[in-house]
Amino acid sequence: MGEPDLRHGFKDLMPLDAAEVRGQIRSGAYRSHTAGLGRNKLQANLAILPKTFALDFFRYCQRNPKPCPIVGVSDTGSPALPALGRDIDVRTDVPAYYVYENGALAESRFDITDLWSDEFVAFALGCSFTFERAMRAAGIALWHIDNNRTVPMYRSSIDSISAGPFMGPVVVSMRAIDKDRLQQVVEISKRFPMAHGSPLHWGDPGEIGIDDIGAPDWGDASPIGEGQVPVFWACGVTPQVAIEQARIPVCITHKPGHMLITDVDDDAEVPGLRSTRPQARTGK
Repeated sequence: MGEPDLRHGFKDLMPLDAAEVRGQIRSGAYRSHTAGLGRNKLQANLAILPKTFALDFFRYCQRNPKPCPIVGVSDTGSPALPALGRDIDVRTDVPAYYVYENGALAESRFDITDLWSDEFVAFALGCSFTFERAMRAAGIALWHIDNNRTVPMYRSSIDSISAGPFMGPVVVSMRAIDKDRLQQVVEISKRFPMAHGSPLHWGDPGEIGIDDIGAPDWGDASPIGEGQVPVFWACGVTPQVAIEQARIPVCITHKPGHMLITDVDDDAEVPGLRSTRPQARTGK
């Protein structure tokens, strides 16, 4: 199923609250990226898989809290995530979905209602789009938001910790940051441990296995200007790579960059969950 170019509606959605944005998505009026939307609410990556694999996937996320910070888990067979919002339906409230069969990407969809199963469990994982609001409030420009594009994401050479059939490299997202704002960016992002927290790396992309910064695996290439440094955060697309490796019969995720916008404040602890608070990497 092809995706129409609806980017002209992005700026119209920026003033709307999270519930209003979800309403536009649910109705099919908006099907593009969610960076900069939701007015200070936590955004989440999504992974939906059969209950047979749910415990191993939960272990995988617990062992890899930096790329996979769990912020919500549904009851088996339920499309609701009550801890994250009273009116969330994971079947309709994401702008675009990826459907995997036996580890291979089978199709992209805008609605998964007809694929839903009473055997499914939905996991919501924190997203780095959440801390971008704080960066922009501090006057830090983010090219992908200013230019209505999807943040670039890359497979890195950093290994995640396996659990059952789930394993693979950590995926990272990249933002070009002015060198004199780097420490400020580190301090801002580490305040959001449920949204990947502080960066994993900055500087030479080759040190984490990225050969061509201009050719992201997902999202849009972002220029690195004079006086800027590429900064890399752990990314919630990591589970999609682990799902490919696991080759489970069916799994549904968000399309990278197309997130679930929750009703949880972006600087709040998620009810019922404890978070690790990783420290920023030094050097670079």
